[in-house]
Amino acid sequence: MATQGVERTGVQPPVARSAGGGRKPTDAGTFTPYLFMAPYLVLFVVFVLVPAVFGIWISLHNWDYLLPGKPWVGLENYLDLFTPNSANSTPFWNSMEATAKFTLFSVPPLVVIPLLVALILNQSFRGRNFFRAVYFAPYVLGVAVIGILWRFILDPNNGLLNYYLGALGLPDSIPWTTSLPWGWVALVGPTVWWTMGFNAVIYLTGLQDVDPALYDAAKVDGANRWQRFRHVTVPGLRPVFLFVVTTTILASANVFGQSYIITQGAPGNETRVAIWYIAQEGLRSFNMGSAAAMSYVLALALALVSLANFALLRYKED
Repeated sequence: MATQGVERTGVQPPVARSAGGGRKPTDAGTFTPYLFMAPYLVLFVVFVLVPAVFGIWISLHNWDYLLPGKPWVGLENYLDLFTPNSANSTPFWNSMEATAKFTLFSVPPLVVIPLLVALILNQSFRGRNFFRAVYFAPYVLGVAVIGILWRFILDPNNGLLNYYLGALGLPDSIPWTTSLPWGWVALVGPTVWWTMGFNAVIYLTGLQDVDPALYDAAKVDGANRWQRFRHVTVPGLRPVFLFVVTTTILASANVFGQSYIITQGAPGNETRVAIWYIAQEGLRSFNMGSAAAMSYVLALALALVSLANFALLRYKED
């Protein structure tokens, strides 16, 4: 029979091919990528998408989670934030101003200092791996540990810093956590020390991806160290700059623990940041609807800043 002849000679039936010349994907192959993405998609939907949608729903109600009734108020919680002299308008925008100041003070050193550290740690010298670990080590600590540590160091009355300043004959009564501008120094300084290791590692990874042949060509052309940095290193790190600047802005704008533990909002509420006020409004005052509205206003502000940052760096790249 014909089929027996095919089996004896080892000839196989032709494989169906698509118009592009490749084999037609099977049903299992079509869904394989989605199976690999499924765990992340499930976590994203459960812990990000659903809470985000539910948060919008909460912001449209007078939501006290201890009471059964949660009246619908529509956009009242949002309008209240933009109504002068309302209950939440002034303290909320004061906390937003404090957040903006902290971001403005902390982002430049967190962008520049880690770059300098990465340039040094990218060189070949003895003990390089040890110093890489030392600079990154503080980043693995939690914000509670960092806050308590620096609260003890910067305490105006019994802190270690004022003690050693007095031992050196310097002023030893600096109100690090109770007065301005020292309060901002007490927030920005520990934050830079704590988180610069992460940005340094990102910069270091970017530096190792820059083609060494570009430096060799620049040396042949007579470029000095500064010119090589400006015309080779900086263009090679442009995508890294975009990532570092964007993530640093977002992280600084979401500050909470340092303000809550180190300065405790002092003096007065000058260093009380937006996340702290939102948490206070929602969890202590039981105004979850108003707190949710504040959260989305803050999220919108951060989204606009991020888009502006992307547009600015992409414009420079072009």
